[in-house]
Amino acid sequence: MSEELVFQISLELIPGIGNKGIKQLISYCGSASAVFKCNKSKLLKIPGVGEKMATAIIKSNPFKKAEEILRSAEKINSEILHYTDPAYPKRLKQIPDSPNILYKTGSSALSPKRTVAIVGTRKATEYGKSITDKIVDDLSKLDVSIISGLAYGIDIQAHKRCLKNNVSTMAIVAGGLDRIYPSVHKQYAEKILENGAVISESIPGTKPDPHLFPARNRIIAGMADATIVVQAAEKGGALITAQIADSYNRLVFAVPGEVGNTYAEGTNKLIATQRALIYTGVEDLIYHLNWDIDANDQIKSEQDLDLSDDEYVIYHLLHEIGSAIEIDTIAFQSQIPINQVAALLLSLEFKSLVKSLPGKKFRTIN
Repeated sequence: MSEELVFQISLELIPGIGNKGIKQLISYCGSASAVFKCNKSKLLKIPGVGEKMATAIIKSNPFKKAEEILRSAEKINSEILHYTDPAYPKRLKQIPDSPNILYKTGSSALSPKRTVAIVGTRKATEYGKSITDKIVDDLSKLDVSIISGLAYGIDIQAHKRCLKNNVSTMAIVAGGLDRIYPSVHKQYAEKILENGAVISESIPGTKPDPHLFPARNRIIAGMADATIVVQAAEKGGALITAQIADSYNRLVFAVPGEVGNTYAEGTNKLIATQRALIYTGVEDLIYHLNWDIDANDQIKSEQDLDLSDDEYVIYHLLHEIGSAIEIDTIAFQSQIPINQVAALLLSLEFKSLVKSLPGKKFRTIN
């Protein structure tokens, strides 16, 4: 049993801290275990930590419960990935409200070369199902991992087509990994494990209550390079996922539908209001995601640059922002402790990838 992991889970169990608060604490203290070793006066010096939070940390004793959660995860063969873990999905780590901890079963890594989310109504028509099949068929030739939510309708259609084509797929669920919902899809979840993953931020045993689904949707959006909405009514979970993806500056595509069709109202409105690009074929993804541009014009890959996982996170963050930012901001957005960020930036400078500027600011070298 990992001692540090017990401390990481323990932080999650303290009421009132939240995802961002935990990341801030670890960024300044260096680790979850170090947070619990801090005295109250030191905690109060951390930005965002007030009297109430500091007192809650000092007086808390969540370690026994954390150990129980760890044992529960082990019983269902679930990995527990903290956001500081190299195996934690890189794309998800970049969003501001990413979960601190993920529970994962399955064989696939969570940071594949290309990822696309496919979502839509739970009441999919035959047309919607056929379009979903076509999208998966086309993407299967491009080394793309498909993400969806294991729900009725478009979601499960995408997963089933991936299984048929032997395409890696990741299912993001709302409850614990031992409480698959809907239960009739448990058979597909088990098959996904062979060439994909089933993921949740909920501890084992958690019921898939309604309030967990919007939070689940942000993970779908955060793990994808782009989200495709196949069919959606004017209101529904698929549109929430699209809205979240847009807020993360990730591309959103919508499949146009027949005017007057209830399950085309949402997708047509996304296109009409310019909140989504129109999806007419895989060429749209290739063009807008620059999958077909020359290698010299692309951001260099982790393998090409021989970077560690944390070096790549920082390099990619600076590349995406495109301008000089302060070291504190880099630490907060990358969720890497600030003392480690300084060393990583120095390493990137030695590799002629990053330049330091006055005011402790850094940017990539173009």
